[in-house]
Amino acid sequence: MSRIPIAILGATGAVGQRMIQLLANHPWFEIAVLTGSDRTIGKPYGELVRWVLDGSPPPHIASMIVQPSDKVADVALALSALPTDAARSYEELWAAHTAVCSNASAYRMTPDVPLIIPEVNHEHLSLIDDQRKTRGWRGALVTNPNCSVIGVAMAIKPIESAFGIRQLHVSTLQAVSGAGYPGVASLDIIDNIIPNIANGTEEEKIETEPNKILGTYAAGRIDSAQIQISAQVTRVPVIDGHTALLSIKGVHAINADEARSAIREYVAPEIVKNLPSSPERAVILHDHAERPQPRRDRDAGNGMSTSVGRLRACPINDVRMVVLSHNTIRGAAGGAILNAELLVAAGYIRTH
Repeated sequence: MSRIPIAILGATGAVGQRMIQLLANHPWFEIAVLTGSDRTIGKPYGELVRWVLDGSPPPHIASMIVQPSDKVADVALALSALPTDAARSYEELWAAHTAVCSNASAYRMTPDVPLIIPEVNHEHLSLIDDQRKTRGWRGALVTNPNCSVIGVAMAIKPIESAFGIRQLHVSTLQAVSGAGYPGVASLDIIDNIIPNIANGTEEEKIETEPNKILGTYAAGRIDSAQIQISAQVTRVPVIDGHTALLSIKGVHAINADEARSAIREYVAPEIVKNLPSSPERAVILHDHAERPQPRRDRDAGNGMSTSVGRLRACPINDVRMVVLSHNTIRGAAGGAILNAELLVAAGYIRTH
Protein backbone atom coordinates (compact mmCIF):
# COMPACT_ATOMS: atom_id res chain seq x y z
CA MET A 1 0.00 0.00 0.00
CA SER A 2 1.02 3.62 -0.40
CA ARG A 3 2.29 5.19 2.81
CA ILE A 4 -0.32 6.75 5.11
CA PRO A 5 0.02 10.50 5.79
CA ILE A 6 0.25 11.33 9.47
CA ALA A 7 0.59 14.36 11.72
CA ILE A 8 2.78 14.64 14.79
CA LEU A 9 1.22 16.89 17.42
CA GLY A 10 3.77 18.54 19.69
CA ALA A 11 6.63 17.66 17.36
CA THR A 12 9.31 19.85 18.95
CA GLY A 13 9.44 18.13 22.35
CA ALA A 14 11.56 15.13 23.27
CA VAL A 15 8.82 12.57 22.54
CA GLY A 16 7.89 14.28 19.27
CA GLN A 17 11.53 14.16 18.23
CA ARG A 18 11.71 10.45 19.04
CA MET A 19 8.59 9.88 16.91
CA ILE A 20 10.27 11.63 13.99
CA GLN A 21 13.42 9.55 14.46
CA LEU A 22 11.50 6.25 14.60
CA LEU A 23 9.39 7.13 11.55
CA ALA A 24 12.35 8.09 9.34
CA ASN A 25 12.09 4.92 7.20
CA HIS A 26 8.73 3.58 8.28
CA PRO A 27 7.16 1.29 5.65
CA TRP A 28 3.55 2.32 6.40
CA PHE A 29 3.60 5.94 7.56
CA GLU A 30 4.76 9.24 6.09
CA ILE A 31 5.00 12.43 8.15
CA ALA A 32 2.85 15.08 6.47
CA VAL A 33 2.20 17.63 9.25
CA LEU A 34 4.08 18.86 12.32
CA THR A 35 2.41 20.99 14.99
CA GLY A 36 3.91 23.02 17.80
CA SER A 37 3.40 25.80 20.30
CA ASP A 38 2.77 29.47 19.48
CA ARG A 39 6.49 30.34 19.40
CA THR A 40 7.13 27.70 16.70
CA ILE A 41 4.15 28.15 14.35
CA GLY A 42 4.99 29.27 10.83
CA LYS A 43 8.72 28.50 11.12
CA PRO A 44 10.79 25.71 9.55
CA TYR A 45 11.12 22.84 12.01
CA GLY A 46 14.89 22.62 11.64
CA GLU A 47 15.39 26.28 12.55
CA LEU A 48 13.51 26.20 15.84
CA VAL A 49 13.86 22.71 17.28
CA ARG A 50 16.53 22.02 19.90
CA TRP A 51 17.29 18.46 18.81
CA VAL A 52 18.15 16.38 21.90
CA LEU A 53 18.67 13.01 20.20
CA ASP A 54 21.73 11.76 18.35
CA GLY A 55 22.24 13.19 14.86
CA SER A 56 19.79 15.73 13.47
CA PRO A 57 16.30 15.85 11.94
CA PRO A 58 16.00 14.41 8.43
CA PRO A 59 16.41 17.24 5.88
CA HIS A 60 12.86 16.94 4.51
CA ILE A 61 11.49 17.18 8.07
CA ALA A 62 13.77 20.12 8.94
CA SER A 63 12.27 22.12 6.07
CA MET A 64 8.63 21.51 7.06
CA ILE A 65 6.70 24.51 8.41
CA VAL A 66 5.25 23.97 11.88
CA GLN A 67 1.45 24.24 12.02
CA PRO A 68 -0.85 25.19 14.93
CA SER A 69 -2.22 22.31 16.99
CA ASP A 70 -5.76 23.72 16.95
CA LYS A 71 -6.05 23.35 13.17
CA VAL A 72 -7.01 19.79 12.19
CA ALA A 73 -5.17 18.60 9.10
CA ASP A 74 -6.51 16.26 6.43
CA VAL A 75 -4.52 13.20 7.46
CA ALA A 76 -5.51 9.64 8.31
CA LEU A 77 -3.69 9.54 11.60
CA ALA A 78 -2.18 11.80 14.26
CA LEU A 79 0.45 10.85 16.82
CA SER A 80 0.22 13.08 19.87
CA ALA A 81 3.28 14.06 21.88
CA LEU A 82 1.44 17.01 23.39
CA PRO A 83 1.91 18.00 27.05
CA THR A 84 -1.04 17.00 29.23
CA ASP A 85 -2.77 20.41 29.30
CA ALA A 86 -2.45 20.87 25.53
CA ALA A 87 -3.67 17.30 24.98
CA ARG A 88 -6.85 18.11 26.89
CA SER A 89 -7.42 21.08 24.59
CA TYR A 90 -6.62 19.54 21.21
CA GLU A 91 -6.78 15.74 21.12
CA GLU A 92 -10.59 15.47 21.11
CA LEU A 93 -10.71 18.16 18.40
CA TRP A 94 -8.50 15.98 16.17
CA ALA A 95 -10.15 12.69 17.17
CA ALA A 96 -13.50 13.87 15.87
CA HIS A 97 -12.01 13.70 12.37
CA THR A 98 -8.99 11.37 12.43
CA ALA A 99 -7.47 8.60 14.52
CA VAL A 100 -5.26 9.94 17.33
CA CYS A 101 -2.69 7.79 19.12
CA SER A 102 -1.68 9.71 22.21
CA ASN A 103 1.25 9.48 24.57
CA ALA A 104 -0.33 12.00 26.96
CA SER A 105 -2.02 11.07 30.23
CA ALA A 106 -5.02 13.38 29.78
CA TYR A 107 -7.54 10.74 28.61
CA ARG A 108 -5.94 7.43 29.65
CA MET A 109 -8.54 6.68 32.31
CA THR A 110 -11.54 8.04 30.38
CA PRO A 111 -13.96 5.07 30.22
CA ASP A 112 -14.46 4.98 26.45
CA VAL A 113 -10.79 5.61 25.55
CA PRO A 114 -8.70 2.45 24.99
CA LEU A 115 -5.46 2.29 26.99
CA ILE A 116 -3.50 -0.05 24.75
CA ILE A 117 -0.40 -2.22 24.81
CA PRO A 118 -0.88 -4.32 21.64
CA GLU A 119 0.72 -7.50 23.04
CA VAL A 120 -1.38 -7.26 26.21
CA ASN A 121 -4.90 -6.01 25.41
CA HIS A 122 -5.40 -5.44 21.68
CA GLU A 123 -9.04 -6.53 22.09
CA HIS A 124 -9.75 -3.27 23.96
CA LEU A 125 -9.75 -1.55 20.55
CA SER A 126 -13.42 -2.55 20.41
CA LEU A 127 -14.03 0.51 22.58
CA ILE A 128 -13.47 2.59 19.44
CA ASP A 129 -16.78 1.36 18.00
CA ASP A 130 -18.60 2.53 21.12
CA GLN A 131 -16.57 5.74 21.23
CA ARG A 132 -17.53 6.62 17.65
CA LYS A 133 -21.18 5.78 18.19
CA THR A 134 -21.50 7.79 21.40
CA ARG A 135 -19.45 10.81 20.37
CA GLY A 136 -20.32 10.92 16.66
CA TRP A 137 -16.64 10.84 15.68
CA ARG A 138 -15.21 9.70 12.35
CA GLY A 139 -11.84 9.35 14.02
CA ALA A 140 -10.80 7.84 17.34
CA LEU A 141 -8.70 8.46 20.42
CA VAL A 142 -6.35 5.74 21.68
CA THR A 143 -3.74 6.15 24.42
CA ASN A 144 -0.62 4.32 25.48
CA PRO A 145 0.16 3.96 29.20
CA ASN A 146 2.60 5.68 31.51
CA CYS A 147 6.21 4.95 30.57
CA SER A 148 6.82 2.74 33.63
CA VAL A 149 3.43 1.03 33.44
CA ILE A 150 4.12 -0.30 29.93
CA GLY A 151 7.10 -2.37 31.06
CA VAL A 152 5.36 -3.51 34.25
CA ALA A 153 2.16 -4.55 32.45
CA MET A 154 4.06 -6.43 29.74
CA ALA A 155 6.10 -8.28 32.37
CA ILE A 156 3.15 -9.34 34.54
CA LYS A 157 0.70 -10.18 31.73
CA PRO A 158 1.92 -13.79 31.33
CA ILE A 159 1.80 -14.30 35.10
CA GLU A 160 -1.62 -12.68 35.45
CA SER A 161 -3.01 -14.84 32.64
CA ALA A 162 -1.67 -18.05 34.21
CA PHE A 163 -2.29 -17.47 37.92
CA GLY A 164 -4.15 -14.21 38.48
CA ILE A 165 -2.57 -11.47 40.59
CA ARG A 166 -3.95 -10.29 43.93
CA GLN A 167 -1.26 -7.83 45.04
CA LEU A 168 1.59 -6.02 43.29
CA HIS A 169 4.32 -3.94 44.91
CA VAL A 170 6.25 -1.72 42.47
CA SER A 171 9.38 0.35 43.13
CA THR A 172 10.82 2.21 40.15
CA LEU A 173 14.21 3.64 39.24
CA GLN A 174 13.34 6.00 36.39
CA ALA A 175 15.69 7.56 33.87
CA VAL A 176 16.13 11.31 33.55
CA SER A 177 14.90 11.32 29.94
CA GLY A 178 11.45 10.60 31.37
CA ALA A 179 11.37 14.18 32.64
CA GLY A 180 11.69 15.59 29.12
CA TYR A 181 14.03 18.44 28.18
CA PRO A 182 15.62 20.25 30.00
CA GLY A 183 14.32 17.88 32.66
CA VAL A 184 15.89 17.53 36.09
CA ALA A 185 18.53 20.08 37.11
CA SER A 186 22.02 18.57 37.15
CA LEU A 187 22.65 19.66 40.75
CA ASP A 188 19.57 17.65 41.77
CA ILE A 189 20.30 14.39 39.93
CA ILE A 190 24.08 13.94 39.71
CA ASP A 191 25.30 11.78 42.60
CA ASN A 192 21.73 11.57 43.82
CA ILE A 193 18.36 9.79 43.78
CA ILE A 194 15.11 11.78 43.96
CA PRO A 195 12.37 9.85 45.80
CA ASN A 196 9.40 11.45 44.06
CA ILE A 197 8.21 12.20 40.53
CA ALA A 198 5.52 14.67 39.43
CA ASN A 199 4.41 15.37 43.01
CA GLY A 200 3.04 11.89 43.53
CA THR A 201 0.94 11.63 40.36
CA GLU A 202 3.41 9.09 38.92
CA GLU A 203 2.62 6.67 41.71
CA GLU A 204 -1.10 7.15 41.15
CA LYS A 205 -0.70 6.23 37.47
CA ILE A 206 1.19 3.06 38.33
CA GLU A 207 -1.46 2.11 40.89
CA THR A 208 -4.42 2.60 38.52
CA GLU A 209 -3.48 2.13 34.86
CA PRO A 210 -2.52 -1.59 35.02
CA ASN A 211 -6.00 -2.54 36.21
CA LYS A 212 -7.59 -0.90 33.19
CA ILE A 213 -5.05 -2.50 30.84
CA LEU A 214 -5.53 -5.98 32.33
CA GLY A 215 -9.31 -5.61 32.51
CA THR A 216 -11.87 -7.30 30.28
CA TYR A 217 -13.85 -5.65 27.47
CA ALA A 218 -17.55 -6.45 27.63
CA ALA A 219 -20.67 -4.66 26.40
CA GLY A 220 -19.00 -1.35 25.60
CA ARG A 221 -16.93 -1.02 28.75
CA ILE A 222 -13.78 -2.24 30.46
CA ASP A 223 -14.30 -4.26 33.63
CA SER A 224 -11.07 -3.44 35.42
CA ALA A 225 -8.84 -6.02 37.03
CA GLN A 226 -8.80 -5.95 40.82
CA ILE A 227 -5.09 -5.99 41.62
CA GLN A 228 -4.07 -4.11 44.76
CA ILE A 229 -1.04 -2.08 43.68
CA SER A 230 1.39 -0.13 45.84
CA ALA A 231 3.96 2.02 44.02
CA GLN A 232 7.03 4.00 45.04
CA VAL A 233 8.95 5.94 42.40
CA THR A 234 12.43 7.44 42.16
CA ARG A 235 14.42 9.39 39.58
CA VAL A 236 17.97 8.07 39.13
CA PRO A 237 21.01 9.31 37.14
CA VAL A 238 20.43 7.02 34.13
CA ILE A 239 19.79 8.58 30.70
CA ASP A 240 17.33 6.05 29.22
CA GLY A 241 15.64 2.95 30.59
CA HIS A 242 13.17 2.64 33.46
CA THR A 243 13.76 -0.18 35.95
CA ALA A 244 10.99 -1.56 38.17
CA LEU A 245 11.36 -3.89 41.14
CA LEU A 246 8.24 -6.05 41.52
CA SER A 247 6.88 -8.28 44.26
CA ILE A 248 3.80 -10.28 43.25
CA LYS A 249 1.17 -12.24 45.18
CA GLY A 250 -1.05 -14.42 43.05
CA VAL A 251 -4.72 -15.25 43.32
CA HIS A 252 -3.35 -18.77 43.21
CA ALA A 253 0.11 -19.59 44.61
CA ILE A 254 2.87 -18.81 42.12
CA ASN A 255 5.99 -20.93 41.91
CA ALA A 256 9.06 -19.14 40.51
CA ASP A 257 9.76 -21.91 37.98
CA GLU A 258 6.15 -21.78 36.80
CA ALA A 259 6.36 -18.00 36.46
CA ARG A 260 9.53 -18.33 34.38
CA SER A 261 7.81 -20.83 32.12
CA ALA A 262 4.79 -18.54 31.68
CA ILE A 263 7.06 -15.68 30.56
CA ARG A 264 9.16 -17.87 28.24
CA GLU A 265 6.06 -19.30 26.59
CA TYR A 266 4.28 -15.97 26.19
CA VAL A 267 3.88 -14.84 22.57
CA ALA A 268 2.24 -11.80 21.05
CA PRO A 269 -1.24 -12.20 19.53
CA GLU A 270 -1.28 -13.01 15.82
CA ILE A 271 -2.48 -9.52 14.81
CA VAL A 272 0.58 -7.98 16.51
CA LYS A 273 3.38 -10.31 15.39
CA ASN A 274 3.98 -8.80 11.95
CA LEU A 275 3.51 -5.11 12.72
CA PRO A 276 6.58 -3.13 11.57
CA SER A 277 7.54 -1.97 15.08
CA SER A 278 6.73 -5.23 16.86
CA PRO A 279 9.79 -6.89 18.46
CA GLU A 280 10.58 -10.55 17.90
CA ARG A 281 10.12 -11.15 21.63
CA ALA A 282 7.82 -8.85 23.59
CA VAL A 283 9.20 -10.03 26.94
CA ILE A 284 12.76 -11.32 27.29
CA LEU A 285 13.65 -13.42 30.36
CA HIS A 286 17.25 -13.16 31.58
CA ASP A 287 18.87 -15.96 33.57
CA HIS A 288 22.05 -14.08 34.51
CA ALA A 289 21.86 -12.79 38.08
CA GLU A 290 23.02 -9.28 37.10
CA ARG A 291 20.59 -8.60 34.26
CA PRO A 292 18.70 -6.68 33.04
CA GLN A 293 20.70 -3.44 33.14
CA PRO A 294 19.70 -0.15 31.47
CA ARG A 295 22.93 0.36 29.56
CA ARG A 296 23.05 -3.20 28.25
CA ASP A 297 19.41 -4.14 27.77
CA ARG A 298 17.28 -1.04 27.11
CA ASP A 299 17.70 -1.35 23.32
CA ALA A 300 16.53 -4.98 23.13
CA GLY A 301 14.10 -5.43 20.25
CA ASN A 302 15.08 -1.99 18.95
CA GLY A 303 13.95 -0.58 22.27
CA MET A 304 10.53 -2.25 22.05
CA SER A 305 11.10 -5.37 24.17
CA THR A 306 10.68 -5.55 27.94
CA SER A 307 13.42 -7.39 29.84
CA VAL A 308 12.80 -9.41 33.01
CA GLY A 309 15.43 -10.80 35.36
CA ARG A 310 16.10 -12.07 38.90
CA LEU A 311 12.76 -13.86 38.94
CA ARG A 312 12.78 -15.75 42.23
CA ALA A 313 10.70 -16.63 45.25
CA CYS A 314 9.61 -13.81 47.56
CA PRO A 315 9.57 -14.40 51.34
CA ILE A 316 6.51 -12.15 51.77
CA ASN A 317 4.56 -12.61 48.54
CA ASP A 318 4.99 -15.34 45.90
CA VAL A 319 7.63 -14.07 43.44
CA ARG A 320 9.78 -11.01 42.86
CA MET A 321 11.65 -9.77 39.80
CA VAL A 322 13.38 -6.90 38.05
CA VAL A 323 11.83 -5.31 34.93
CA LEU A 324 13.44 -2.96 32.42
CA SER A 325 12.02 -1.12 29.42
CA HIS A 326 13.15 1.79 27.24
CA ASN A 327 11.06 4.69 28.45
CA THR A 328 11.22 7.01 25.42
CA ILE A 329 10.89 4.24 22.81
CA ARG A 330 8.61 1.51 24.15
CA GLY A 331 7.31 3.74 26.93
CA ALA A 332 6.44 6.71 24.73
CA ALA A 333 7.05 7.31 21.00
CA GLY A 334 7.47 3.69 19.94
CA GLY A 335 4.45 2.61 21.94
CA ALA A 336 2.26 5.20 20.19
CA ILE A 337 3.58 4.14 16.78
CA LEU A 338 2.89 0.46 17.52
CA ASN A 339 -0.65 1.40 18.54
CA ALA A 340 -1.06 3.23 15.23
CA GLU A 341 0.14 0.14 13.35
CA LEU A 342 -2.38 -1.95 15.29
CA LEU A 343 -5.17 0.44 14.29
CA VAL A 344 -4.23 -0.07 10.64
CA ALA A 345 -4.09 -3.85 10.99
CA ALA A 346 -7.47 -3.87 12.77
CA GLY A 347 -9.09 -1.74 10.04
CA TYR A 348 -9.69 1.43 12.04
CA ILE A 349 -7.64 3.77 9.81
CA ARG A 350 -8.42 4.60 6.21
CA THR A 351 -5.43 3.70 4.05
CA HIS A 352 -6.44 5.45 0.83
